[in-house]
Amino acid sequence: MERTLILLKPNALQRRLCGEIISRLERKGLKLVAVKLLMVDRSLASRHYQEHEGKPFYEELLAMITAAPVLALVAEGEQAVAVVRVLCGATDPGQALPGTIRGDYGMSITQNIIHASDSPASAEREIDLFFSDREIIAYPSAMDPWI
Repeated sequence: MERTLILLKPNALQRRLCGEIISRLERKGLKLVAVKLLMVDRSLASRHYQEHEGKPFYEELLAMITAAPVLALVAEGEQAVAVVRVLCGATDPGQALPGTIRGDYGMSITQNIIHASDSPASAEREIDLFFSDREIIAYPSAMDPWI
């Protein structure tokens, strides 16, 4: 099973969309194995967005993610990274298809509601930034073949 990091950004919490978004992830068949509400400080934000350092929108990203709490999730499932990316839709909500999370709720590239790891390697690195091994809980679910 593959794992991926999902961050419901401050505007998702401020607009009270977390339940709807989590429901979409679970209805798809993904299993949540870690959940945490937290304030992201500048240090964590810089490590998380390190690949964007030096780009024109970098400071705006840091300001957005540190403005209010985020809900960090680890989801598990077959091809979890790719599945979540499809559910999210294009990074630019103006390009995201209706029915995707960003297409339905995103307002701008920075205010796009959700972050999802873009590769299994990124997922591993990002999960380690937000969660310790002890915070990730393995458990059987109805989707698992042994139940």
